[in-house]
Amino acid sequence: MARNRNVTIREVARAANVSVSTVSRVLNNKGDVAQETYERVRAVIEELGYTSSLAARSMRSRRTGVIGLIMPDVEDPYAFQIMRGINRAIAQYGYDLILYTSGSTKKVSPPEREKRYVSLLDSITDGVLIVTPATTTFPTSSPVVVIDPNIDEPECHAVIATNYAGALAVMDYLIGLGHRRIGFIGGRPELKSAIQRLQGYQDGLRKAGIPLDPDLIQNGDYTQEAGFVGAQRLLRLPNPPTAIFAANDQTAFGVIQAARQMGLEVPRDLSVVGFDNLPETAYFNPPLTTVDQSIDKMGYVATEILIGLIRGESPNGLLYEIPTRLIIRESCRSLL
Repeated sequence: MARNRNVTIREVARAANVSVSTVSRVLNNKGDVAQETYERVRAVIEELGYTSSLAARSMRSRRTGVIGLIMPDVEDPYAFQIMRGINRAIAQYGYDLILYTSGSTKKVSPPEREKRYVSLLDSITDGVLIVTPATTTFPTSSPVVVIDPNIDEPECHAVIATNYAGALAVMDYLIGLGHRRIGFIGGRPELKSAIQRLQGYQDGLRKAGIPLDPDLIQNGDYTQEAGFVGAQRLLRLPNPPTAIFAANDQTAFGVIQAARQMGLEVPRDLSVVGFDNLPETAYFNPPLTTVDQSIDKMGYVATEILIGLIRGESPNGLLYEIPTRLIIRESCRSLL
């Protein structure tokens, strides 16, 4: 077989029919690998020429040139945009990427999976990126940067949008259109972003002198399903809202779906605003008014910070904020 200096650790694992962590144990001469497996992995490493690239580089510099990434679900549109920014950065700086998804299963909760994946990545990567973490403590000696951190901020660097300012901009816009009955469907309650967006909603009402009505607030989890259910509850109120602020675009899609199912038209009967500015919002029917938080930039900046930490640099402060801006499209109408 031809030797290839660009071979990855995943290719070695696939060729040897073992896990990536087993390849790592062999490379680091751990004693917990069966002799037969050890010899098979070493043979594949030699055959593919992997020793001359990643393994040798690691032995010379104590670095692997690999970054680990843990995210809930690669099919999630938000996570996909984050990954675009990460891919752009690792290509620019010459790193490889190992990806784990931490979506929930019936056997293991997401926090336990996150911790297990961080532990596995500790020996085979130079640092780890974690998107919307479910936990706050990470079992690793390597640098960690989180994107959209937990409420109880971990003692590591984090990247987040200016969620509060973005939510205030939404409320100023809707109130300026004459809306006074404004519903809100929240995000994952353990995330700082969800708390900040809710606070912006509440303070926007307070600033305009509009009493806060608890019936107009629905819990959510940043999913389309939560938007659908929450909107149904809001629209069935004796005095339903004339506008709904959804904590993210996926939730807003669910709101519009529910409104249509109930015979309502957006924006004629209901104004809707999201948060994220996913690419599909510009082509939705109607095009969705939303808050742009430069999602791909969040991934890019987080990767830059992590690479800086790997190289021994010390970024200023633990929290880096990405500015937001309101994108006005056709999903809202004026009541004035």
